[in-house]
Order: sequence, then structure tokens, then C-alpha cells
Amino acid sequence: MKSWFLSIAPVIALLSNLSIANPVVATTVDPELRDLLTETIANAESFDDRFDAEVWLFDMSRRMERFVPDKALRLNLLKNIHREASRVELPPELVIAVIEIESRFDTFAISRAGAQGLMQVMPFWLDEIGRPEDNLVDMETNLRMGCTILKYYMDMEKNDLRSALARYNGSYGDVRHTYSNKVLNALRARWHQR
Repeated sequence: MKSWFLSIAPVIALLSNLSIANPVVATTVDPELRDLLTETIANAESFDDRFDAEVWLFDMSRRMERFVPDKALRLNLLKNIHREASRVELPPELVIAVIEIESRFDTFAISRAGAQGLMQVMPFWLDEIGRPEDNLVDMETNLRMGCTILKYYMDMEKNDLRSALARYNGSYGDVRHTYSNKVLNALRARWHQR
């Protein structure tokens, strides 16, 4: 019974955000977004079922719209984030929060330290793994490497999120946990599944 309830909890949360008094909110659908969602859901192999994909993609797409206005880009990004986060058993919402803080969803972001892409991966990793020709501003490459690195630090820190995030950012030892707190605040404020 509990697992059944957990499987419909995202739908209940989504429906609770709709206004009963204003049925137009529930029925007004952007046809372009509907078509993009349908295509993305059909190609989203990291979800357990189509319904989970639809609920998660719709919810996260709505939340991400102010950061990534282009619908097709946003849905493609979400699908790839979900796939790579799921591959290494990280919550996709955590990865989204890291991306918000690291690059503000700019695929081409380059930091003063030289970190690149959505998850701000340092280029030295390409040489370390023997793949200097890989492109860190390529979304899929960046997400694969960033999620793998973050998962490594999560394991190293025995799932202590604050310490793992600090290691990911290179700020381990910051007693104020500045970076970790930024990510955790973004996660709580915008990305955590209610």
C-alpha cells in the first residue's frame, strides 16, 4: 500500500498546485509544449514508466522555464539530467540544483578557474581519463562526467551532502559551507519534489 501511495504522490502534489476554482489553469495547454513532452517522454529511458516521466518532466519543466526559456532545449536538458543522475543513483533534483549554482544552465559557461559547461567540470579530467578530445561544453559529456564526479564524492563522504558538495566545488574545508549551502538552498527552494 505504501509503495502505491508513493508512486502517485507526485501526481497528488502536481494536482494540489492546480486551482479548482479556475479550471482554465488545468485545461490550458501549450500545444507545442504538449508535443515536446510527448516526444521526450517516449524517448526517456531512465524512467520506470511513462507516467512517472510525464509527471516529473512536466513539473520540472515548469520550474526550469525561467532559467531555460526554450522548451525543446529545456526538455532535452531535463531528460539528459534524469538519465545521467539515475545512472549513478543521484537524485536528479540535486543535479539540477548543482547546475543552477554552477552555471545557471549555461552549456557554454567557463569559470575563472577554467571549469566548463553545465556542471563546471575541470578540463584536467579529460587528460586524467585519457580522453583529451572530449568536449566539456557538450551537454551529454558534461553531465556524464559531472554526475560521476559528484557521485564519487558522495560515496567518499558516506552521503554527507554538505561535504560531498564542498569537494565537488573544491571548497572542502570551508567551515561556513558557502557553496554547499547555496546548492542546498536552491534544492529546497526550487527543485525538491514536494
